[in-house]
Amino acid sequence: QVQLVESGGGLVQSGGSLRLSCAASGFAFSNYGMSWYRQAPGKERELVAFISSTSGSTSYVESVKGRFTISRDNAKNTVYLQMNNLKPEDTAVYYCYARWSRYDYWGQGTQVTVSS
Repeated sequence: QVQLVESGGGLVQSGGSLRLSCAASGFAFSNYGMSWYRQAPGKERELVAFISSTSGSTSYVESVKGRFTISRDNAKNTVYLQMNNLKPEDTAVYYCYARWSRYDYWGQGTQVTVSS
């Protein structure tokens, strides 16, 4: 059974930090490119960060560059999103996403709320 389970969300003040984790099971995690998406109320889901299967390549949406870092541990089947200097506009549900070839999976999401 494929599972992507996010954790680490919560309420934080502006300027604070959070680290999101996404634990994967039921598929060959090390083959998959991994991403974090987010969706704020009334907005479309947007890609926040991507990391390739071997961690050789990462990319970020412009609004989080220099503040967020995506990483992965293939031995632990886990992908992380370190979020620093959080801003109220980062408030959203954050989703973990796995993709390889024609296979893709979503996590259930974790809420991040940044107060001003």
